[in-house]
Amino acid sequence: QVQLVESGGGSVQSGGSLRLSCAASGYTSSSYCMAWFRQAPGKEREGVAGINSGGSTSYADSAKGRFTISQDNAKNTLYLQMNSLKPEDTAMYYCAASSARPSYSGRCYWNLLLPAEYNVWGQGTQVTVSS
Repeated sequence: QVQLVESGGGSVQSGGSLRLSCAASGYTSSSYCMAWFRQAPGKEREGVAGINSGGSTSYADSAKGRFTISQDNAKNTLYLQMNSLKPEDTAMYYCAASSARPSYSGRCYWNLLLPAEYNVWGQGTQVTVSS
């Protein structure tokens, strides 16, 4: 089973940057997709950026042009570079993986930002952006 540990969150002013990291351990080669989600208080969890094992990426409209998802397979680490941060980016950020499992056909390839496609989640890292 894959385990995920996020790091890199913190407090920044509007316009600043942060890079989140997600260290994966376990049977990482079984992951079809990985993604970053966020959840602000009182709001639903939303997809921010995702990447599949083929290297295709997808971004939420709110993240396009500002955030970049990448992965270092040698280090089993997923990253989210966040630039031009805004107060509305304030949330708990979660790393997620969609790993091989019975009766799962890899639908996340075409639904990278859908939480239901992911079966492994990290504990989250808080990002706070002040104006």
